[in-house]
Amino acid sequence: MTSAESEKLRKLYDIYEQPMYRIAFAILGDAGEAEDSVSEAFLRIIRHLRRIGEPDSPKTKKYIVKVIRSTSIEQYRKRKYFFTSESPIDEETLQIPDVGSDVEREVFARQPSEILLSLTAEERRIVDLRCGYGLSWKETADRLSITEAAARKRFERIRKRLISERGEPDDENFKIT
Repeated sequence: MTSAESEKLRKLYDIYEQPMYRIAFAILGDAGEAEDSVSEAFLRIIRHLRRIGEPDSPKTKKYIVKVIRSTSIEQYRKRKYFFTSESPIDEETLQIPDVGSDVEREVFARQPSEILLSLTAEERRIVDLRCGYGLSWKETADRLSITEAAARKRFERIRKRLISERGEPDDENFKIT
């Protein structure tokens, strides 16, 4: 890379880094992924640096926006595919880590394949993201494109249903009088 190209790249970075980040964040909704997308976009820009004219021209701006949009959308689709594609079910996949009370541990330890197979695909996905991958409520909600409150409530309903199917009282609702 020549010194003129290095200077052009520095100017492009100074002018467009923050707007590119904002576009990527608007598409991806995650700060880390937005930063990754900006980095990937600059790698693509470097490959075509000789074709770019003046850094502050409208034509260059249009090109930069096109590159960051396509990079971010591509990254979003990869992430979406990763979390929506179903993997084959085997006994190791069906093991759920400790998620709470003694009753829950017992329910999940007994027959995980029967328990998980009794869940709908959406319910399995919530349990898998929260328990299998250990994602936070925010991350789980982001992956499911729902609010945090909705993710918590759906998980709570699944937990309560599994406990009630077991025939044990729910610890939170069980009161000795």
